[in-house]
Amino acid sequence: MEDVRLKEGLKACMNCGVCTAVCPAAAFYNYDPRQMISIVQTRDDEAIEALLKSDTIWYCGECMSCRPRCPRGNTPGYVIQALRTLSQKLGFFVESEKGRQQLAIKRTIGDNILRTGYCLTPKAIRPDMHPEQGTVWKWILDNDKEIFGQFSDSYGKEGAGALRKVSDATLEEIHRIFDITGGTEFFNAIESHSDRKAREMGYNGADEEYFRDVYTHNSNEHY
Repeated sequence: MEDVRLKEGLKACMNCGVCTAVCPAAAFYNYDPRQMISIVQTRDDEAIEALLKSDTIWYCGECMSCRPRCPRGNTPGYVIQALRTLSQKLGFFVESEKGRQQLAIKRTIGDNILRTGYCLTPKAIRPDMHPEQGTVWKWILDNDKEIFGQFSDSYGKEGAGALRKVSDATLEEIHRIFDITGGTEFFNAIESHSDRKAREMGYNGADEEYFRDVYTHNSNEHY
């Protein structure tokens, strides 16, 4: 109830179902934004906890198609964001297949921000983790300076321009921002809960094997 996204996203739902009708995720998953809002409105702790431990809250693509179409001014997507954050903080996300993938997002995107200043860079897209890039991708990464240097004189170098090297001072500032805003603590919580669940599942903690399995596994039971 304290999350600003819930306050902004849930005002006076009348359960009309327009959000579900326009939701792209609802066309592909067993996902119903109207039902999510209905559960939150009940304030039933057990029902909400079950939701936080489920795959369901991770189906939303955060496209916010629901926002301009709700006749009561609600934004179900904001409510889903609030539920996701709560699930991560409480460690409930590790109880579902889609939820466990939060570790993969944290390590591939979150850690890359702290390491390079970018969400993603070409060098972060590992050939062994992205076979869809094709067999030529390893060659591109091995020759990245020559290839991407054709598009930007700043590639991998400090200065101005796309794909430039972010200065150490800027990276230090990014780390301070994460520390002050709670981002570092949030990332540590994801690692800690993932490590706990990995050991429950028989892994040696949230190691490289667990990370790869979480990243690549798909039970195909989400349709």
